[in-house]
Formats: sequence, C-alpha cells, structure tokens
Amino acid sequence: MQDTTYAPGPLLAEIRAELRDMRAARTARKTLRRELAGATTPSDFIELDAILERYNEDETADIRDILNERRPAWQPETVSAFPGRMTVGE
Repeated sequence: MQDTTYAPGPLLAEIRAELRDMRAARTARKTLRRELAGATTPSDFIELDAILERYNEDETADIRDILNERRPAWQPETVSAFPGRMTVGE
C-alpha cells in the first residue's frame, strides 16, 4: 500500500509568506493614503500630477488611484500641469 500522506511544511511556508506579503502591502497602502491625505487644494493635486507625469504609470498606479479617489468632484481627473496634455482618462 502506498503512503498518501505528505508533509504540509512547504505549503504552509508558502501560505505564510503570501499572507506576510499581503499584510505588508496593505500596511504600505495605508501609509501612502495617510501621506496623501494632506492634498486638499487644486494646486496640491496639480503639483502631484506634474510630479507623477515624470514617472512610469505602472510605478505610480497606486498613488494615482488614491489621488483620484480623493480628488474633489469639482476638479476633473484630466487636469494637467502641462497645457495640452491630459494625465488621466485620455
């Protein structure tokens, strides 16, 4: 008869590592939200948009998402610090 048992050690280690990574990512996102909470005026958002335009969208996706969630209704997402260029929603 074959032994059908297996050692759960490697699987548990993988699950623990994945949970640890998820917790770290959640903590980093909360910290980022807290740091971006200070952006409240139109000039704050324009300045941050101008800074983000210098970087790859993949690198700044989380920041852009948080800013767009916080962006006041009176300020469209397409506002850019550079005339003729749209930052989001092109």
